[in-house]
Amino acid sequence: MTAVREVDVLIVGAGPAGLAAASRLAAAGAGRVEAVDREPEPGGVPRHCAHGGYGTFLHPLTGPAYARLLVTAAGRAGATVRPGVTALDWAGPLSLHTVSPDGPETITARAVVLATGARERPRAARLVPGTRPAGVHTTGELQRAVHLHGQHIGMRAVIVGAEDVSYTAADTVRAAGATVVAMLTEHTRAQTAPARAAGHRLRHGVPLLTGTTVTELLGHGRLSGVRVRHRDGRTAVLPCDTVVFTGDFVPDHELARRAPLVLDPGTRGPAVDGALRTSRPGVFAVGSLLHPVESAATATRDGAHAAGAVLAHLEGARLPPGVPLSVAPPLRWIAPNRVTPSDRLPYVLRTATELARPVLRVTQDGRVLHRERLRTARPNRTLCLPAGWTHRVDPDAGPVSVTVC
Repeated sequence: MTAVREVDVLIVGAGPAGLAAASRLAAAGAGRVEAVDREPEPGGVPRHCAHGGYGTFLHPLTGPAYARLLVTAAGRAGATVRPGVTALDWAGPLSLHTVSPDGPETITARAVVLATGARERPRAARLVPGTRPAGVHTTGELQRAVHLHGQHIGMRAVIVGAEDVSYTAADTVRAAGATVVAMLTEHTRAQTAPARAAGHRLRHGVPLLTGTTVTELLGHGRLSGVRVRHRDGRTAVLPCDTVVFTGDFVPDHELARRAPLVLDPGTRGPAVDGALRTSRPGVFAVGSLLHPVESAATATRDGAHAAGAVLAHLEGARLPPGVPLSVAPPLRWIAPNRVTPSDRLPYVLRTATELARPVLRVTQDGRVLHRERLRTARPNRTLCLPAGWTHRVDPDAGPVSVTVC
């Protein structure tokens, strides 16, 4: 028999965004705040990111330490955090069917926050042909194997990708005692800070193959190499026993699709306004579900920001739906993707191609709302658009568009 319970706020996902929302809501007196997560432990991706880069400049933390800090803060604020609970489907507009080792359960809430995160597309989704040998990983699988389970991953690895997460994967490979044979990217240069790329090349001797793609995986039983094609058509085989496919994130949007919520065609996550409200009243979305994938700090900021809108919803506030916000090529997506004059959350966006000193223009029905010149724009690197122009938006006019020139 399925148990039925009621809470005030149900948060699906106990990563940085979900835990930040839980802490802020519980501390503000939102009532019974509960965060569930299908993983056996809360904390999200930072749990298996043993490298630094978390916390603040004055108080730097590793990923596991950052995860523990967020979990502790949520508990002290009065929120209930329940790992090992999987949200299966919707039972109503604000109700979810869940299952855990204790059995099935239906949880009904006054507000639901989706913080289900994102995942890297595996080799099969990238349509890389070849055999199906052992030794093929995504970054998340690699970090879990090395940092959570202490598994042996091989001796010679090829990293597919050259963005921030790719260099993190290279660090994990070295932490496991293996050698990075090469990093490769289809783009013309690395999509990370130049100092980081130069450091890996000079300090660790890792070659970066630009304009290069993987065309085939080789080996039976265990990976023996990858066949690559360069931009000029030349092919080569890189001997290795491990390959790590990095980047190419997609949102974990199954619950959003089942709702069904309106999805943004660019991010493929739920379409939200500046308060992070989705198309269903009482349902909010935060973190990497909206913009795969940003830093843990950005996800935490999203969770804390959404808490204010959730509190307003619990108090009966009804805000205007907002004006659609879109981007034009070569920009790929922007989040949030609806705008109201009162929005204050900065927007994050990505470009599909490298741009030198581009000018961002925000327009509505031909009227320029904002103009800003950037130093540079690279694929897989976040661009930030402040929200200081939103008060100029006419809520009764047409869509708002962001373009580059």
